[in-house]
Amino acid sequence: MPSKDIEILSKHFPYYVKLSPKNQKEFRKKLAYFISIKKFIPRGGLESVTREMIVLISATAVMVAYGFDSVNFLHFKKILVYPDNYYSTITKQYHKGEVNPKLGIIVVSWSNFVHGLGHAQDGINLGIHEMAHALKLENLIHYNNESNFFNPRTWKAFEDLANQEIALIDKGGESIFRNSATRNLHEFFAVAVEVFFERPAELKSARKDLYETLAVLLRQDPLVLFQEF
Repeated sequence: MPSKDIEILSKHFPYYVKLSPKNQKEFRKKLAYFISIKKFIPRGGLESVTREMIVLISATAVMVAYGFDSVNFLHFKKILVYPDNYYSTITKQYHKGEVNPKLGIIVVSWSNFVHGLGHAQDGINLGIHEMAHALKLENLIHYNNESNFFNPRTWKAFEDLANQEIALIDKGGESIFRNSATRNLHEFFAVAVEVFFERPAELKSARKDLYETLAVLLRQDPLVLFQEF
C-alpha cells in the first residue's frame, strides 16, 4: 500500500491507529483489495473523488467487515460520492447517504461522512451507518458467493434484543441509541453498529448483552482488538 495511503489512515482513521501492528498489516491488505475492486464516481458537482476520499470510505467498509475472512461487499461495485446532501430522483427526498441493492451502489455525501469521522465518539457516523446497511444486505444476496456469513442463531439473538430496545425507546425509556433506530430492524442494526464502533465501552456498560451479541455477529470486539499490543 502506498505510503500516502498509510499516512491518511494514520492521520484520520482512529480504528486503524488503535490496532496492533499485526492487525494494521492485515487491515492494509484488506483495504488495498477493496479499493482495487470498487469504482468511485463523483456526483452532484463534485469534480473528482480524491485519494483521501477513496481511502477513508473504503477503510470504513473494511472496518465494519474486518472480522470476516473474506467479505468485500462484492454486490456493491460502485460507490457514489456527493459533496453534500443530495436529492434522490428515486425517493424524491434529500439524503445524506443510501445503499441501493438493485443498482449495486453505495452512496455517501462527503461533508456528512467527514463530520462523522471528526466526531468519533458520539455514535453518529454516516460511513459506518451505510456500510452496516450494505453488510446486512450482502449477507442476504446469494449469487455472489459471499452471503450467509452472519450466524443465524446470533442474528436471531440480536433481533430479539433489538426488538426489546426498540420497545423501550418507543415507551420513552432511556437508551444509548438515538430515536431514529426504532424505525425498523434494519435501521436499528445500522445505528447499533455505529455505536458499537464509536462508543464500545459505553455500549458494553449500558447494554452488555447487545454489545456481546454484536461482537459475535461481526466477529470482532473493538475493546479486545485495541488491547492486542
